[in-house]
Amino acid sequence: MFKRLIVAVASTSLALTALSACGDSGGSSGSGSGSDKLVLGFAQVGAESGWRTANTKDIQESAKAAGVELKFSDAQQKQENQIAAIRSFIKQKVDVIAFSPVVVTGWDAVLKEAKAANIPVVLTDRAVDSDPSLYVTFLGSDFVEEGKKAGDWVVNEYKDAKEPVNIIQLEGTVGAAPAIDRKKGFEQAISANPNLKVIASQSGDFTRAKGKEVMQALLKAHKDVDVLFAHNDDMGLGAMQAIQEAGLTPGKDIKIVTVDAVHDGLQALADGKFNFVVECNPLLGGQLMDAAKKVKAGQKVPKRIVTVETVFDQAKAKEALPTRKY
Repeated sequence: MFKRLIVAVASTSLALTALSACGDSGGSSGSGSGSDKLVLGFAQVGAESGWRTANTKDIQESAKAAGVELKFSDAQQKQENQIAAIRSFIKQKVDVIAFSPVVVTGWDAVLKEAKAANIPVVLTDRAVDSDPSLYVTFLGSDFVEEGKKAGDWVVNEYKDAKEPVNIIQLEGTVGAAPAIDRKKGFEQAISANPNLKVIASQSGDFTRAKGKEVMQALLKAHKDVDVLFAHNDDMGLGAMQAIQEAGLTPGKDIKIVTVDAVHDGLQALADGKFNFVVECNPLLGGQLMDAAKKVKAGQKVPKRIVTVETVFDQAKAKEALPTRKY
């Protein structure tokens, strides 16, 4: 789900493309490395899902391929850990700081510290609500559009429905950009049909275990459920287990729509247990290294960089699985 990272780069004037607006100009590096090699500090959210694991691996491999020295920190889904990592990167005088924020709010102080230290910041995967001048670019998906694509499928699937269609929504981490935006896009889309009703919406924290736990409780509370919309594949997979254990058939008794398109999600779709999957591409490493290098070199980059993504039905999932990298 979800699923999105912030990167900071040392430069006097910042310039990059983010998943939100247009950018300015770049500047020279303030790195303490003593060489021309780019030093990138990256504070990852954690390892909460297959998407995140693929994202981390791609960033690590892309850094190595690009000759970038990567200082990596796993925040274990805690904002305080990410803030501590960013402050450590500032003390180490890295050239760029990158991170995928756990939540949207609460970043002003540390971003101002990075700016004061002349280290530019690049957001990857997820956005923040801070002043855009505090970061150079936002690289990642359009989460609202992902939610809208999921909602559009539900609208089309039930276009002839004459009775209420009961929907359960499993949201991502409370306060996280993909959770906020996917919910917004989905609910905007299904508002086109008054028969489509979200009867319960609860956070599953983007994890498979929590998705199963929450779905078990919701199935006990709601006996008539037609559709599940999960903000990422992992929650959908956990919910799928809960549906099966309740004696129901996922994909038939309850139709399942998810976001991410990781291998396990596409396998569930190919097997007919999921019905539709919206892609959220985790392979952002190459674009991140390119943006960070341009910032250090003082080159212009867009303020917002949106990844190109698609959607999957069962046939398309079967076609994609043999070569799926994540």
